[in-house]
This record gives sequence, structure tokens and C-alpha cells, in this order.
Amino acid sequence: QTFEKLLIANRGEIACRVIKTCKKMGIKTVAIHSDVDANAVHVKMADEAVCVGPAPTSKSYLNMDAIMEVIRKTRAQAVSLNVSICCSFLSSLSLQASEGVTFIGPDTHAIQAMGDKIESKLLAKNAKVNTIPGFDGVVKDADEAVRIAREIGYPVMIKASAGGGGKGMRIAWDDEETREGFRFSSQEAASSFGDDRLLIEKFIDNPRHIEIQVCTIIIATNKHGNALWLNERECSIQRRNQKVVEEAPSTFLDPETRKAMGEQAVALAKAVKYSSAGTVEFLVDSSKNFYFLEMNTRLQVEHPVTECITGLDLVQEMIRVAKGYPLRHKQADIPINGWAVECRVYAEDPYKSFGLPSIGKLSQYQEPLHVPSVRVDSGIQQGSDISIYYDPMISKLITYGSNRAEALKRMEEALDNYVIRGVAHNISLLREVIVHPRFVQGDISTKFLPEVYPDGFKGHKLTDLERRQLLATAASLYVAEQLRSQRFLGTPRIPIAKSKRSSWELSVHLGDGIYPVAVSKHGSSFSVEVDGMKLNVTSEWNLASPLLSVTIDGTQRTIQRISRNASGETSIQFLGTVYKLQILTKVAAELSKYMPEKAAEDTSSILRSPMPGTVVAVSVKPGDMVSEGQEICVIEAMKMQNSMIAAKTGKV
Repeated sequence: QTFEKLLIANRGEIACRVIKTCKKMGIKTVAIHSDVDANAVHVKMADEAVCVGPAPTSKSYLNMDAIMEVIRKTRAQAVSLNVSICCSFLSSLSLQASEGVTFIGPDTHAIQAMGDKIESKLLAKNAKVNTIPGFDGVVKDADEAVRIAREIGYPVMIKASAGGGGKGMRIAWDDEETREGFRFSSQEAASSFGDDRLLIEKFIDNPRHIEIQVCTIIIATNKHGNALWLNERECSIQRRNQKVVEEAPSTFLDPETRKAMGEQAVALAKAVKYSSAGTVEFLVDSSKNFYFLEMNTRLQVEHPVTECITGLDLVQEMIRVAKGYPLRHKQADIPINGWAVECRVYAEDPYKSFGLPSIGKLSQYQEPLHVPSVRVDSGIQQGSDISIYYDPMISKLITYGSNRAEALKRMEEALDNYVIRGVAHNISLLREVIVHPRFVQGDISTKFLPEVYPDGFKGHKLTDLERRQLLATAASLYVAEQLRSQRFLGTPRIPIAKSKRSSWELSVHLGDGIYPVAVSKHGSSFSVEVDGMKLNVTSEWNLASPLLSVTIDGTQRTIQRISRNASGETSIQFLGTVYKLQILTKVAAELSKYMPEKAAEDTSSILRSPMPGTVVAVSVKPGDMVSEGQEICVIEAMKMQNSMIAAKTGKV
């Protein structure tokens, strides 16, 4: 017996995740939502739902007074809070005392201590936890930031004291970057957390980011004095200090290092009297030296990989601990069974800085749940809107296997079978990461993406064989569609018309090349000649399905046709990357040279934001002379601030 009704002051996939466990435990749920989230999945899943304000999080999901009123109105016995809700809210709630409401998570003291990076670092030092060298106080202004950075020695990391999720963080390599980093970090921190305090510490170059789960099950101590660590998660694949791919366990840790990290995490949890699930994050260098980074007093986005290898439901354990029950497990009971990998699927364009936010409506959405050992934690559905107000995460895609190779192979298959239309997404980047030789070998660090893609991500680079496979598949798809268009309800449209044609000569334009392709039909298969080589392409050719399983000379590929038009242009997702092709008959290709080309738009004098967002500052006015590289304005999107600069010298 735990609680009869629980209020979830959160949104998206994590709210849905909590609701699922509550249903399993027989607990009724209350969802809160902003006006734009009225039809969100978490709202539909909950037993009750109450609107708490307009779209901006500060006026809805972080609206303390409104949430407090909902707790009273619905008579919820327990509340699971948004991670960004400040500690003063917990105090004002007087949860246990005046309202008789239980908070699912640690107490106010632990949240305040660990939520403040300055205080948490001091506590970690006192608990004999390894820490990163740096300044332990609050940085007052940009001048002091420069002075401190010089004393520590470049490079340095500027970070929000109350921050998390990569927000309010900047790496500085010199005085100028320190001043700029101080400005943007303090603004982001104030916007995201209502607290603009910053700290500065030494930046550990080229480390791994490995964390130990601490929780009522993992690391956290419960009221009965029991504390467990639930092994580690490898979170080194990041962009802009935000995790992209996670796995458990880590390929890097040996049993001795794992045990040492786990014991230090437990020591910190005990020092702060922590009683719930949480995560202690470490940076680990190439010699397996590890340093405390921060402690997150919440259920982390990447918690599913820990659940996969331990068999534990962390949300259930958090609820049990909040009710006062002891942990049901001992440290010796915590296993490492198999391997789990998680990919964060975002509505982002990976070709722009490894992922700039994209907004829009999900016109088509299909999760790859038919693939074995796949779990998808999401808070959206077909028809959902991805807006500028919230994090652009679409879902967390998790695969599990008896070993790492099996888990990665299933992830590859799951990514190929994931259908997302209406917004840009990062499937292509995720797939390239998990099949890259360095990643497969476990040779990774937090600098993996910039090292592997120094000129930015460009998508999958086709080998000659893969190029021929794509050309053969595209040509077969074109012919299959031509044949289908000749029939109506399974009957020839014009019975007297000859439909015995069995060969086609095509011209396929891919990238910078134009390739002659010959196609002949044999039953449900096509024989395709490309570059003097013949390939046999077989499929069921269900052209109405968003997914198409194709076998090319015995090699199975899952492709998606994203779009097509009457001029022969088509987009096909192949090996995760979307390729644009133009398929024409030989005659049409010969005539196409007479078609005029549309002139490209001259954008050299235009500053166009690469993403949708809010203009929070304009640094110039009409008539000003600006130099190349000078800041023109600042755009805030998904709680991150981005400086827009002039591409050339000129007059505004």
C-alpha cells in the first residue's frame, strides 16, 4: 500500500513514464499542463488533468502557486515535481507538515545541497569524493571571471550553480570567451532556473562522462539507512554538453574502478542524507582517474538503461521509499545482466551544429516496437506539435541485448524502422554514431562528435556497393510505382492497352553523378544493371507502407520513401540518411537539359536565424556599420541562447 493519488508536475516522456508505473501500482494520477499541451499524451494518460497556465514554463509547469492550488483541489497525497522547480517551492509547499502531501524524491535539504553546484562540490570534498580543481565561490562579474580563469589556467568550464541538462554551460579557452561565456551562461541560468549564479572550474579535456545511479535503489540512502549503487552509465557521446547516446554498463570501467566510483557515490549520498533515486556524475580521464561533476536529485533521462541491466523499476522504488518502506535489495543483489543502449531522438537538424531545434507537427509517427527487445519512452504521438517552448526531445529509444554487439545491432534495426515525418530529426546522426568503428570499439570521449566530424556532420558516406544498392532500390521502386499506376482496383484501366513491358532504361541523378540504370522485371523481383553490375532486388513492394523491406543480392535493407513528385524527384531514407534522387526515363533525361534552372536566392546580405526561437536581444540599430563576426542579435530556442553574427562587413 502506497498512495491513492499522485500529482505529476512534469510533462512529456518523463510524465508518461511515471504514469505507467503508477497504473501498475494501482495509484490514480493527476497531470498538469499548459494550454498548448491540452491534448498531450501525458494529459490523456492521467486519470485527471488540470491546466496551470500558458505555454512558457515559468507561467505553467514552474507556476508554484497554480501547482499548489491543484494539489489542494485534487487532494493528491503525493507529488512528483519538475526537476527545475526550485527548492523554495518545496519549502513553501510545506509538503509533509501543513498539506499532508509526500514529495516523491529526496528532502529539501538534499535538493538544495546537491542542486547548488557550489555547495555540492564542498560537500563532496568533505565526503572525500574526488573533485575537479576550481573556484568554489560565486563569480560576481565578467572581470572576476577572467581573473579566476587565469588563476585556474585555461581551458575552464563556466557553469550555472543551479543548472543542469547542459544549460548555462560554456567552455572558455581565453579571456574573450570567458567574458562572452559569463554573459550567456548567466542569462541562460536566469531564464532556465531563476538563478544566475555561476562557478568556474578547470575543464578536463577529452574525458569520458560516466555516472553512477544513486537512488533508493541505486545510490540513495533510504530512511532505513540502506544505500545502494546500481552500476554505471556511459554518457560520453554529447553535443553542447547534452547527452545524445548512453549505455550501461561502460566498456571502459574495470570492476575495481566501478566499485570505487560506486562507493564514493554512496558516501556522498549518505553525507547529504539522501533518500530517493538520484545520479552522481563523474568525469573520467584516460588513466581511469575520476572526478565528481554533479549530483542530479531526480530520475535521469537515461535511467532506462539501468533498469534494463538490473531488472529494477526505479520509479516504483522511488514511490516505495517516499512511503517509508525499506529497500528490498542489498548491494550483492544488484546484477549487470546484458547490455542496454539508449539514443535520444530529437526534433533537430543534425547537419547544423550536430542538432539545431526543429518545430512542426508530427504528420506521421510510428515507433519501432515490432523490433525485438526495443523500448520507447515518449510523450508524443502522431499529430503532436513540437514547439519552441519546450525541449525538442521526441523520445528515448532503448535496445537491450545479451551483449553490447547484440544491443547495438538491435539499435541499428530500430533506427531504420523508426518513422518520423513533419519535423527534422537526428536519426541519421544516431545511426552513424552507433555503427562508427570508434564507437563499436568503445574508443569514445566527450569530444567524440567534433573529433569524428571536424567539419560538421554530413550524413552517411556511401561506399560504391551501397551507392549501387541505393540506385538499384530507387530504380526498382520507380518501376514498381509505374506498374501500379497502370492498374485500378487490381484491374488494368484500359484492358486493350498492352502491358507486357518488362524492361526500362532510366537515368538516375544522385549527388553530383548521373547514372544510367537498366531495369528488367522477373515476377516480384527486379534485375537492375548499375555500373555494369547486375543486382537482384526483391520486396513485397507495398508502396502504401512508410517502411519497405528490400533484399538486394541477399542483403536486407529497411528503407523509407520520404517524398516524391511528378518531376521524378524522390527522397529515400537509406542507412539512416535521407538521399535526394531524380529518376527519369532515358528520353526525359535527354530532354531535361532544355529545362531552365531556378536561380539560387542571394542571402549574403541577410541574417537568417538557423532555428525558430525568440529574439531576446538586438545589439545593433539601423544605420550601424558592423564587421564580419560581430554580434547582431541573440536568439533563445528551447532554453538555449545563441549569438547571431554578421556574415560580412556592411551597414544595417
